[in-house]
Amino acid sequence: AGVHRQILFATVGWFVGYYLAKRTEYVHAKLDRDLFEYIRQHPEDFKAAEKRRIGELLEDFYPVR
Repeated sequence: AGVHRQILFATVGWFVGYYLAKRTEYVHAKLDRDLFEYIRQHPEDFKAAEKRRIGELLEDFYPVR
C-alpha cells in the first residue's frame, strides 16, 4: 500500500533536486560572469604577478641529524 507513496516521493525528490542543482549552477555562473566583467573593467586592480622559480618559494632545507 505504500509503494505508490515511495514512487511519488522519489519522483518529487528528483524534480526538487534537479531544480536546486540548476538554480545553483545559474547563481554560480552569474557570479562568475559579474566577477570576470569587473576584472575586465578594472585591470589596474588585478595585475599579473611576476613569475618566481620554485626555489624562491621554498625555504632552505637543513637536515636534522
